[in-house]
Amino acid sequence: MWFAWDGERARFSHTRNRQKYRNLANDPRVSFHVQDPDNPYRTLEVRGRVESIVPDAGTVFYRSLQRRYDFVTPVFDADVRVIITVAPTSFVAVDGGLTQKEIHDLTRGPHPRSPDREK
Repeated sequence: MWFAWDGERARFSHTRNRQKYRNLANDPRVSFHVQDPDNPYRTLEVRGRVESIVPDAGTVFYRSLQRRYDFVTPVFDADVRVIITVAPTSFVAVDGGLTQKEIHDLTRGPHPRSPDREK
């Protein structure tokens, strides 16, 4: 799903006639993942809450996303387009398929109660 990040909030373009819109209107909790295009094992999970859902007047925001993602096409659903703004509450970074905590735990040596621990 296309989005824009302003350093504090993520904004998504969507339509009012889809199930995802109804789900978010009913329960504002949301999470999404961003994948590094150069490394599929490096991702960021963002958890947050929907802060607002407002009409995308004149599809200005959606058209800006089209230009950003280099996929400009006619907008046939302009009358139902909305901007969903998400305020993040937490982030989970994963590199190499592992979180930083998992990497730390795996690289600090055998667990104190491990049978492999030197006596």
